[in-house]
Amino acid sequence: MSAATQTTGARDSILARLRATSIAQTPPLPDVKAWFDAHRRTEDTDQRVTRLRAALEAVKTEVHDVSTTDWLDALLRIAAAKGLRNLLIGTDTPHGAALEARQPEHLKLVRYTDAIDSWRDVLFDDIDASLTLAKSAIAEIGSLILWPNPSEPRLMSLVPSVHFVLLDVATIHSDFHSAITTEGWKDGLPTNALLICGPSKTADIQQTLAYGAHGPRELVVLLRHAAGAAT
Repeated sequence: MSAATQTTGARDSILARLRATSIAQTPPLPDVKAWFDAHRRTEDTDQRVTRLRAALEAVKTEVHDVSTTDWLDALLRIAAAKGLRNLLIGTDTPHGAALEARQPEHLKLVRYTDAIDSWRDVLFDDIDASLTLAKSAIAEIGSLILWPNPSEPRLMSLVPSVHFVLLDVATIHSDFHSAITTEGWKDGLPTNALLICGPSKTADIQQTLAYGAHGPRELVVLLRHAAGAAT
């Protein structure tokens, strides 16, 4: 018997055994939705706000209650108290346009309009703070959800020392499962989906906690309530 015939015979024998072997049934996947439905807290928006605030403040995040009518005043007041010279805003965003329309006297607004290679040094060395809009938040883990896009690129939440985040309280979810299902994450995600839980911090080898080593040293959250809502 030739070597080729022996190889073919061995192959056929192996394949025959594989075909004859019964394949165990794949165990059913757990019903994740049912589990979360059974364990999810029954709470209203105010209770979710309270949980989110507690989690954020526990990791040195500034949280301020504002409304749809006074958030600009609050932002400018906080910026002045921090001695900020300028603020980076996105391109063609409603909140950026509202801030520009206000024409603040003592805070220069800088639009993120150019490719990073053309103004890298300015962004890293001269920009004091940035403002971005949160897509939503997760009360359970104290996380802000940001979906960077061409109007508000990822670097806006990474490079400036102070990061302002505008968050509408109606978008606060109880838990991560609620966020991804309610918002339909399965239908498409951005290049970066960010969960931000506080200012940048590290302890590294010496275990000495330091802020701002790998991102903003200050995170300021503006919890925007509907006009007339209690804050």
